[in-house]
Amino acid sequence: MAKKMHDTPMLDQLESGQWPSFVSGLKRLAQDNDMMVDLLGQLETSYETRKGYWKGGTVGVVGYGGGVIPRFTELLDENKKPLYPDAAEFHTLRIMPAPGFHYTSDLLRKFCDVWEKYGSGLLCIHGQSGDLMLQGCSTDNVQPCFDEINEMGFDMGGAGPALRTATSCVGHARCEHSNYDEYRAHRQLINAFLDDMHRPALPYKWKFKFSGCANDCSNATQRADEAIIGTWRDDMKVNQDEVKNYVAAKGRKYVIDNVITRCPTQALSLNDDDTLNVDNKACVRCMHCINVMTKALAPGDDKGVTVLVGGKRTLKIGDLMGTVIVPFMPLNTEEDWEALEELSGNMIDFFAENALEHERVGEMIDRIGLVNFIEGLGLEVDPNMINQPRTNPYVRTDDWNEEAAKWEARKAG
Repeated sequence: MAKKMHDTPMLDQLESGQWPSFVSGLKRLAQDNDMMVDLLGQLETSYETRKGYWKGGTVGVVGYGGGVIPRFTELLDENKKPLYPDAAEFHTLRIMPAPGFHYTSDLLRKFCDVWEKYGSGLLCIHGQSGDLMLQGCSTDNVQPCFDEINEMGFDMGGAGPALRTATSCVGHARCEHSNYDEYRAHRQLINAFLDDMHRPALPYKWKFKFSGCANDCSNATQRADEAIIGTWRDDMKVNQDEVKNYVAAKGRKYVIDNVITRCPTQALSLNDDDTLNVDNKACVRCMHCINVMTKALAPGDDKGVTVLVGGKRTLKIGDLMGTVIVPFMPLNTEEDWEALEELSGNMIDFFAENALEHERVGEMIDRIGLVNFIEGLGLEVDPNMINQPRTNPYVRTDDWNEEAAKWEARKAG
């Protein structure tokens, strides 16, 4: 039987609306959990005073420099004792997820059993970071909790100025749009740079995210320092019989309004006989037409990935989308996979050597210039890397023929 609940009139109001409230979940856990009872008391105080009362510190597990988010209460009584002692320590363990978020129900039950044994019972599967967030653990219980989770085959996730936990979309296990082995890429790159996660030594975060196509279900382009997005470089596959079936079912007006005119590069046209023309040179692989006409259209056969760098949420210079660094990289052979790992390692090393403290790679590129970053990696400049059209109409043209010849030679090679 847990201790008596604190009065929480302000939190109670959050349960009065028409939508489910997190407060109800906390109260349910608090029925037999003193830590959650005191957590509700501290949270109520924060609502009353409009102030947070958590401070950081140093908490970890043996052999790891990151992965635990320490939280110690600052709410003390007149004797300098915690006002809510059972929630005086409320640390979070970050655990690396399975690629593609694939779990068995038995495995999830084991996670719940371990967390009820050592922690508050409050979980977030998965947080914005991609980790399994086990929220609410005392300092003494952090190590034994992790030991049991480690025995299940799971490792500590990233925290601090380090390689962070990676996420990948559901991928080729369940999605016909997948263009590469997302799970292999996820595991291979994390394993290759695991020391950068567990022994933080980078200027700031580095996040990998993996999506099998431009639908980008892991939000890699917006949120990853290095985004690996599946794509193809041959022609889109078209089943004209299924195109006709779709037009017959939906009508020409619907197809024109919802497929043809919504192509961002006007690469699609509908013929009089209800077949589809695709200008593949103009196609930017945005996936809209394939999403709508899944039976009729599909990615091509020459598949690979596009590598983008620099996506992130607001920090010093606002939101950034990833910038294309490699427009197309095949992943068909062991040499291809080694090339992806080498490129990623070179970028992390460049970031470690050239970024300022608390600066993401996108901000570093904004500061030093994309050209310097590309040259530092030894990559060729590509027109696909353009950020925006030039605004100055005055350009030198005396070397255009030479540069055009280089571009044609690269395309031919």
